[in-house]
Amino acid sequence: MGERGINNLSEVNEFILIGFRVGPDLQILLFFIFLLTYSMVLLGNIGMIVLILTASQLNTPMYFFLGNLSFIDLSYSSAVAPKAIANFLSESKTISFAGCVAQLFFFALFIVTEGFLLAAMVYDRFIAICSPLLYSARMSRRLCIQLVAGCYFCGCISSILQVSITFTMSFCASHVIEHFYCDTPPIQKISCSNVFINKVMSYSISVIIILPTIIVIMVSYVYILSTILKIHSSEGQVKAFSTCGSHLMVVSLLYGTVSFMYLTPASNPELVKVASLCYTIVTPMLNPLIYSLRNKDVKEAMKSVSWGKKSFL
Repeated sequence: MGERGINNLSEVNEFILIGFRVGPDLQILLFFIFLLTYSMVLLGNIGMIVLILTASQLNTPMYFFLGNLSFIDLSYSSAVAPKAIANFLSESKTISFAGCVAQLFFFALFIVTEGFLLAAMVYDRFIAICSPLLYSARMSRRLCIQLVAGCYFCGCISSILQVSITFTMSFCASHVIEHFYCDTPPIQKISCSNVFINKVMSYSISVIIILPTIIVIMVSYVYILSTILKIHSSEGQVKAFSTCGSHLMVVSLLYGTVSFMYLTPASNPELVKVASLCYTIVTPMLNPLIYSLRNKDVKEAMKSVSWGKKSFL
């Protein structure tokens, strides 16, 4: 078995992404749903990035983080969606071995980076609400860049480890991945190696990544909430909470859908795919809407940019 595994590992040059097990008519319907949703991801996140870069009133640490959030949402959705959309119209539904490695690497890189970035964003809100007089001094441009760079560094290290663990396994059985993109759990299922150690290492990496970010987010919000409750006027409380309400919704969306996916029984792969769909495409589509519809500064910036274009014309 060991020799066979080694031989077959060297012969692997592509996988089959089985996607959603539905009829041809539903495949076409899913194609248009994915295409529409991904188009909204592109439009919303690129629009948010351009707005933050062009509107001078959004030149603050909060929107510096938000611009990076939009870039990350755009990136990890783009690592998954185009191939999934193409496979709805393809009979073979194949992805090359190198393509599968690249897809998992970039998806893991950006999804982990987003987790750390959300923790950095809540730290920004913690300083703004709990220490407003020291905000400008503490949240300097240099610190913001360092925090974002640290997020990307942690994402990169995690991604390298995850890809290394996943693709050092032998594949000597089916090359059919029961998913619409390359992810570690479905790849482990088609391996003929003993995946126990791989699973332990994967879960350990996940815990090391997720636990600190959740702790930072939860502790920060405890302090934020206690500070808000000490504000005497209800108007001041609403204003203070509105500055972190959008972030709280984004955190709930990401961690809620990811938790649902990992808590979904492995015996129901279709439900796992639906849960994956939520945080790979739906969440990146909703995040710009949450920040644009709930944020007064973003609305005013959009109006000023639109008014500037009309004046120019």
